[in-house]
Amino acid sequence: MNLLPKELIPWVLVFAPLFSKPVWHSAIVLLVGAIVAPGKRTVSAILRAMGMEHEPHFQTYHRVLSRAIWSSRQASRLLLQQLVNVFVPDGVLVMGIDDTIERRWGKRIAARGIYRDPVR
Repeated sequence: MNLLPKELIPWVLVFAPLFSKPVWHSAIVLLVGAIVAPGKRTVSAILRAMGMEHEPHFQTYHRVLSRAIWSSRQASRLLLQQLVNVFVPDGVLVMGIDDTIERRWGKRIAARGIYRDPVR
């Protein structure tokens, strides 16, 4: 946890219950690397930004995203709760939702909306 400034630790610790202890350490490395990595935020670019490009077990960091058991929905819920608490601690939150299914137009576009229609 010494990768993070002490001001950020309480914000990040909210997500700790989503991960097991070994996966949590790898997730912290990926989080900090994603913040400091220039360009694309791939796992390889993140490890390079963290100075870990020669890590012998680099596949463990890839497995955080592909095999580790954690819920991205729970993580997004926690993130949304934190954002609402910071930006709208007391007051009304108004959200706008765009329910447009398909935005492509043209005579070459066949079967518009079939692949993105949530009702189908």
